[in-house]
Amino acid sequence: MLFDESTLRKLNQLTLVASRVRSGAIKGERRSSRRGSSVEFADYRNYTAGDDLRRLDWNIYARLEKPFIKLLEEEEDLAVYVLIDGSRSMDWGEQDENKFKYALRLAAGIGAIALSSGDLLSVGFLQGGRVASEFGPSRGQYALPRLFKFLEALKAGETTNLNTSLRDYSIRPRRAGLVILISDLLTADGYESGLRQLLGRGHEAAMIHVLAPDEIDPPLAGDLQLVDIETNFEQDVSIDGGLRNLYRARVQAWRQSIQTDCRKHNIRYLDLVTSLSWDQALLLEMRRSGIAK
Repeated sequence: MLFDESTLRKLNQLTLVASRVRSGAIKGERRSSRRGSSVEFADYRNYTAGDDLRRLDWNIYARLEKPFIKLLEEEEDLAVYVLIDGSRSMDWGEQDENKFKYALRLAAGIGAIALSSGDLLSVGFLQGGRVASEFGPSRGQYALPRLFKFLEALKAGETTNLNTSLRDYSIRPRRAGLVILISDLLTADGYESGLRQLLGRGHEAAMIHVLAPDEIDPPLAGDLQLVDIETNFEQDVSIDGGLRNLYRARVQAWRQSIQTDCRKHNIRYLDLVTSLSWDQALLLEMRRSGIAK
């Protein structure tokens, strides 16, 4: 789970992309597109752990013995929400190709980018049709070890309704920001209505679609009984070359339909196969998809 120093330095050079910078509480690494001077004093707020000590007003601290941070005009941070699918189907694949372990490493990398950029990071674990556990909101690189500890404790393995989980997440009061969903999207009830509800709350969204290699091209042949890992539904099938070709074509069409739907609703979409190294996914593919820069 932990990154070596070289990878972490590369991640620290990236920032997450939002088409509109959301009004934040303190200065992040990004700047608002609105006109104005970024060095003009705006207001004060209470100091919280992780804030830049260079913004502390020592004169007020000397008078009141309470720490306050100076806010400047036109400098804003971004609220980042990473949502991880903890369904049974996510716990698939051997070793480094396991989808859930892959998703956790992606979440750790995205979290490292957000924390190094001064953004406000929250992570939600979706399981059993609800938000099973949460990390944050936290800001600053000091929170990185706590983030890793939180992620390492997560376990996939329950039936999860993504729509219900996303609606559960959306109804809680949160600052509008960038929501990044990491999921295999293998759910009978879909994800669309839940994600639309998040968009309706003013959030922007990005989708990271994670599949294992044998889900795209299964190495199966002959007479088999297949079992749905989510529902335990059993199906007897006879698999030959023609059926495998049909399966591959339908999987490709399914992934394409998700990408088309995301484009229609201004959701950035990144489809990943776990055979791709996770660091390449973070450092290259996220930039190509416009999630990071």
